Amino acid sequence: MRRYNEDIAADRSYPFVVFRESDGAMIGGITLANVRRGIVQAGTIGYWVGEPHAHRGYMTSALRVLLPSLFGELNLHRIEAACIPSNEASIRVLEKCGFTREGLARRYLCINGVWQDHLLFGLLHEDFRG
Repeated sequence: MRRYNEDIAADRSYPFVVFRESDGAMIGGITLANVRRGIVQAGTIGYWVGEPHAHRGYMTSALRVLLPSLFGELNLHRIEAACIPSNEASIRVLEKCGFTREGLARRYLCINGVWQDHLLFGLLHEDFRG
């Protein structure tokens, strides 16, 4: 937890909690991590949504609300994301938010003890239509 707090204080990570507007229920989260400054001005997003709230468009809406702040207030040039190729729901979220599929990273992340391939996505500030 200490390392996580240090990353937040050092402008390397930003956690966000997603609440449903109608009743204030917490339904998921988004994390901007691996923020790189200097000549890069980029960061990586990851997100999750609770199973009862999946496939209802909540994460697409939440990202659409958050992206202008990432490009504006945080002055990022590029936002990156990765997802397992079989995760069609996550692919749809990213594509609906304007991300471009950029390639496949073999054995990119270890999930549940297994190294898994991931599709890589990117969104540039100049391509963002917020």
